Amino acid sequence: MRIPSLAPPLALAALVAALSLSGCAAAQDGGAPSLAPRPVEGRFDVAPPAVVVEPPGPLPTDLAGRLARWDADATKAQQDFAAERNLTAPLVSAATGSAMSSERWVVAQQAISRLIAARAPLTGALADIDRLYIDRSVEEQIDGLPDIYALRDRLAGMVSAQDAVIGALQAELPGQ
Repeated sequence: MRIPSLAPPLALAALVAALSLSGCAAAQDGGAPSLAPRPVEGRFDVAPPAVVVEPPGPLPTDLAGRLARWDADATKAQQDFAAERNLTAPLVSAATGSAMSSERWVVAQQAISRLIAARAPLTGALADIDRLYIDRSVEEQIDGLPDIYALRDRLAGMVSAQDAVIGALQAELPGQ
């Protein structure tokens, strides 16, 4: 019994594959575009022109008075808040552990409400300066923006510190 050889069909298949691949390579050499850089591609290898940005100028005089008033309001509100906090803290301490809606609890809640009201000029000034900052930014009026932002940042820090005090006092009361 003789086993037929598979070599002739494999050799034929390899020959056909080689011829078809060489045909593809010949076709690419003739009509396919090159991947080499083209002369036009180098035209854009230049540095962009420098953009001159004017630094913000000084704060306009019409705004200086407003900022000074907001600064004074915030300082006064901070002093009022500190004084009211000194009155509120002992009342809240006295109410700690008392039942919700008890007289001590109600007195402490009222004291916290007065404390929150004492800071109203500060939160109002912060809202006004936020509005001014946004309006001037949108209108691209950059003169004085660093001064406006510096005051805004300071007022926001004051409000944040006051929020922490109020939160700590409220956390001492039952039901909070």
